[in-house]
Amino acid sequence: MELNLEGKTALVVASSQGLGKAIAAELVKEGANVMLTSRDQAKLQAVQEELTQLGKGNVAYHRADITKPDEIKDLVQAARERFGKIDILINNAGGPPGGTFEQFSDQDWQNAFELNLLSYVRIIREVLPDLKREGGRIVNIASSSIKQPIPGLILSNTFRLGIVGLTKTLAEELAPYNILVNTVAPGRIATDRVAFLDQLKANKLGISREEVEAQSKQQIPLGRYGTPEEFAKVVVFLVSGASTYITGSSLLVDGGMVKAI
Repeated sequence: MELNLEGKTALVVASSQGLGKAIAAELVKEGANVMLTSRDQAKLQAVQEELTQLGKGNVAYHRADITKPDEIKDLVQAARERFGKIDILINNAGGPPGGTFEQFSDQDWQNAFELNLLSYVRIIREVLPDLKREGGRIVNIASSSIKQPIPGLILSNTFRLGIVGLTKTLAEELAPYNILVNTVAPGRIATDRVAFLDQLKANKLGISREEVEAQSKQQIPLGRYGTPEEFAKVVVFLVSGASTYITGSSLLVDGGMVKAI
């Protein structure tokens, strides 16, 4: 199967670690040019150097805080100046704090909204002129909570569903421009974020993180956490030339964990 990604340019948000970094790496392997971004300049530089060794695609980075509109504009302009245009957008962001309803203030809700939903809106708005010219791909990263709420993650449960509504609506609005828009939702993928959440649960229950992991794996039919690379390959297929008739979909990458239909 030909993915036809050579020479394409992808903007991958929150790509200095975790799922974003894994997606960027798989894109570079397929010959795409990648603009990395996060708030951590040192990590971005290290990831650029690492991914450049993979061979085919070119890699650049631009530090940005995606809760700040001006920094989003500068990021998109930097990608255009470096690579000419943007063909692919991977919207991604770190998860909001864990906790229950009564623990969060208005400011906590506002912060989560700006990071986990409004940032996606703003980045799409800035990239859209490029995508409308020749068609393109948008993947919005969410969470398995779009199908089954996760206890103790009320902020994430709320705003990840907003991503699904955004994706589904844009898929229809942008279809005439040959822009495909999909949501991809990770389950228990072995990232620092999941390790952190497992530790929070362990602290609450008074057990070890290893015990929490073992309990979680019992709920996954495949019996293990996924790898960032496994998740990334799904995303790369969706933004590739091999995917031409999937849009408006929400795809779980969770090893069968979520039982909802």
